[in-house]
Amino acid sequence: MDVAMSNSACVTYESAVLEFEDFPRIDDHVWILGKQYNLLEDRAEMHNDIRSKIWITYRKNFTAIGGTGPTGDNGWGCMLRCGQMILAQALILRHLGRDWRWKPKQLQSDTYYRILRSFLDRKDSCYSIHQIAQMGISEGKGIGQWYGPNTVAQVLRKLSLFDDWSSIAIHIAMDNTIVAEDIRKLCRNTKGKSTDPTKSAMAAAGGEANNGASQDTSEWKPLVLFIPLRLGLTEINPLYINSLKKCFKMKQSIGIIGGKPNHAHYFIGYFKDSLVYLDPHTTQPTVDIDKWAQIPDQSYHIKDPSRMNIQHLDPSIALGFFCADEADFNDFCHSIHTMIITGEDRPMFELTDQRPPHWPPFHPSSQVSDRPLGAVEATYDVPDETEVKYDTDEEFELL
Repeated sequence: MDVAMSNSACVTYESAVLEFEDFPRIDDHVWILGKQYNLLEDRAEMHNDIRSKIWITYRKNFTAIGGTGPTGDNGWGCMLRCGQMILAQALILRHLGRDWRWKPKQLQSDTYYRILRSFLDRKDSCYSIHQIAQMGISEGKGIGQWYGPNTVAQVLRKLSLFDDWSSIAIHIAMDNTIVAEDIRKLCRNTKGKSTDPTKSAMAAAGGEANNGASQDTSEWKPLVLFIPLRLGLTEINPLYINSLKKCFKMKQSIGIIGGKPNHAHYFIGYFKDSLVYLDPHTTQPTVDIDKWAQIPDQSYHIKDPSRMNIQHLDPSIALGFFCADEADFNDFCHSIHTMIITGEDRPMFELTDQRPPHWPPFHPSSQVSDRPLGAVEATYDVPDETEVKYDTDEEFELL
């Protein structure tokens, strides 16, 4: 790797050097989670958008997981951190909207801080490394083991059932198939309307605009959809590259979790044949709420993302989408048909209105366990640095 590359800033992580390469100043476009930016005319806004994403990395010196487990996740937590980042983006859309922007060195809204608190390295934070690692035991993963994209999605789905404030429905489309009927059953609230967390959060934040945020005008829980895929055996099949790029053009996109061999990344867009991503492989000190009840949040944002050639992508990935309401979901289904499926001999995945008759019945999950979070028996398996950095051998139908 050429560390003398111009327009690059380097930070040390693990045993290598991570480079943040700036975009060239040319008349071309970058796609970032449903928004297109011209590299000449929209450069400042593009960087502002990227910097507003919550960047979650390895941390050290947090409270021991399970009381006696790891106090840092360097070397094993990269996919867990990517899962946190993609869900954090979903919660930003849920409560603040796509056009919300983080303001450096300024006091942010209470809603933003409430979202960020959900991911702090504390055992009482809903989506903390502690909760993900311990809930992973139910997926057959010991604390300290690496996750694949499907595993982290399954764990986040279980944890979301404890998040009454966000009140989201997480669905994982298995067997390369989205079943619209299943999602509608999951998202439609048959028990009557619940308290609207978006409106109350907006009021607490002083009426902050929530472009794209759910208003709960119907009995529909906002949807976070994960689609785990394996797009090849050991490397990505070139047939799927254009479809993969198109996912970043959809307004419902919250990105992709996956990576390249040995490293998990959170992908937020593309430029030409390069994927734009946030890299968790930087170890930072743990951040906690200070004596003024604020969160020092500078280390949760980064201006310059990383890039990699899309052909270097490991074929095991999970696509992520957020649909604020049923109309948004219907628009998503239309976009999938027109952008991803129509005209493709081998689409990345299928979309069907009804559940195939040979499949077992779908039962929306309402609870995961009567035991409180953290009550699971802890096992520890802190891996050797020479092993693979995350599990790519999850159960997928090979495309």
